[in-house]
Amino acid sequence: MPAPCGEVGIGWRHPHYAELLARRPALDFLEVHSENFFGHGGAAMAVLLQARAQYPISLHGVGLSLGSAVGLDPWHLDQLARLVQRVDPVRVSDHACFARGTLGAQSVHGADLLPIPFSDETLDLLCRHVQQVQDRLRRRFLVENLSAYVRWCSADAQDWSEPDFLTTLARRTGCGLLVDVNNIYVNARNAQLAGQAGDPVQACRDWLDAIAPDAVGELHVAGHCHVQDAHGDIVIDDHGSRVSPAVWALHQHALARFGAVPTLVEWDTDVPALDVLLDEVAIARQAAPTMRDTAEAMA
Repeated sequence: MPAPCGEVGIGWRHPHYAELLARRPALDFLEVHSENFFGHGGAAMAVLLQARAQYPISLHGVGLSLGSAVGLDPWHLDQLARLVQRVDPVRVSDHACFARGTLGAQSVHGADLLPIPFSDETLDLLCRHVQQVQDRLRRRFLVENLSAYVRWCSADAQDWSEPDFLTTLARRTGCGLLVDVNNIYVNARNAQLAGQAGDPVQACRDWLDAIAPDAVGELHVAGHCHVQDAHGDIVIDDHGSRVSPAVWALHQHALARFGAVPTLVEWDTDVPALDVLLDEVAIARQAAPTMRDTAEAMA
């Protein structure tokens, strides 16, 4: 028997603002990027409040830079707190990454989600920042695992496995985890292409099995692409296509492991017609493909 799916929502992007508000499809929630609504008024906020009158809203950030040694940006955290107070979202989240650093005497933002070392020092830093966010927002915060294309090579950069690192973060701070199933699969496929790992599906199942079930507050699924050119062979988490059979199968494994937690379908590049996203939502609510289907799809 397939594991039951919990609530399912979509990442609500600009091309679908008007159509979704007009049609009001059967969705359990909408997720938006927090930073797109930091303005105190204007058209963007007006649209978000219209949606909030019809659907629960989940706020997903890309700019807090929780793993930056220079600390959190007070302005960014203040804007997020203001938005949370106004929208009263069902969930608030961001990534286990860094994006801010110092250049000369100034703090700068790299506008990217860069990986952090899974070290004792970074864990302590991340715990402090997550607790700072939760104290400011006065609510539980979710932290997402990252798709990463580079890794730290220092001697102490891998004191922890990623699942143990994230589970310990949740235990120490009381935060939740946003488990992005596509990110796990992209990382496993790239490890396989680099000759560092075997079966990527089994590697992902092992990753999911190592996460504490009670820490998980949301799942993400999305599409990815495989790029082969003169520069190399890599899988990219581009959120620009349908969810692959392998990721749907892993999503089913995650539901069996974590229970019927909410699932978000993400699509951020080459955004299709709204009906395509709604079809992905329907798939999420049904039984996922079997592992045999997945193996055939990957062959």
